[in-house]
Amino acid sequence: MAGLETRRFLIVTGKGGVGKTTVCAAEALAIAHKGKRVLIAMCNAKERLSAMFGSDLVGTEPMPVAPNVWAVNMTPEVAMEEYGMMTLNSRALYTLLFDNKYVRAFFGAVPGMHEWAMLGKAWWHTTETLDNGAFKYDVVILDAPATGHGLDMLRVPKVILDVAPPGILRRDAEKAWTLFQDEKTCAVVLVTLPESMPTQETIELATSLRDELKLPIGKVVVNCVLPPLFSKAERQTLEDAGLGPNDEVKSKDDAAIQVGAARAARERVQAECLARLSKELPVSPSFLPQLFEDAARPEAIAKLAKRVG
Repeated sequence: MAGLETRRFLIVTGKGGVGKTTVCAAEALAIAHKGKRVLIAMCNAKERLSAMFGSDLVGTEPMPVAPNVWAVNMTPEVAMEEYGMMTLNSRALYTLLFDNKYVRAFFGAVPGMHEWAMLGKAWWHTTETLDNGAFKYDVVILDAPATGHGLDMLRVPKVILDVAPPGILRRDAEKAWTLFQDEKTCAVVLVTLPESMPTQETIELATSLRDELKLPIGKVVVNCVLPPLFSKAERQTLEDAGLGPNDEVKSKDDAAIQVGAARAARERVQAECLARLSKELPVSPSFLPQLFEDAARPEAIAKLAKRVG
């Protein structure tokens, strides 16, 4: 498949805590270095992206965070207001029809409306143009919610197409869904860790994306990969030494063996997970190294951008 910089829309998702936002930042910087204009769209997130780029705090309006990189932290309420304004072309009419507690409560109770407001806003940014007719952003990266919530969000346009009558909502959902399912315009980036639970969850997520939603998986990023220090035989020898993390240490040699055994066990699990991901996913995984420093810094993101690029 072609590089991510050729797509209009990237959906980055995975189990919570695997480093999705870090990967979004690194991918955005790598694509920007190729001359593309990139927007990172976060979903009502606890804002950490500004620390990664050394920028001002990212709010609900797109703002520059690095050369050729913009970011926005979407909220359901603001996204719904923007959607209503675009639909009605009148703030006065929007205020009359939507800006009251009863309508807000109604939309909050409709399953999927808040998710569609943010997903639809991210898609809408792919349609924005400059005065010269060129796209305002070449690539929009959606920093999607974690696995379960992320899947629910991605199901919403399909549900709208199944149940909504003809109208603006259905029209926009159809346009977005067509873009999402086309591997030339969209790719899902799965982020995981070389650990058992994230690996299992990533494989299940890939199955749902591929079989249920028919969305193209363009990349799998395994984050926090350790460089192996031991061979398979050495790992086995250290683990067979029988010095676990809670065992009593009687000498410096015991302490060294205990530390080595813990590292060997982690390397074994990592190797098993990488082999499983390579075997069971539709694309070969790529790796980002374990950083022994704070990854939420511009210097760290620049290092990771070179790796993903």
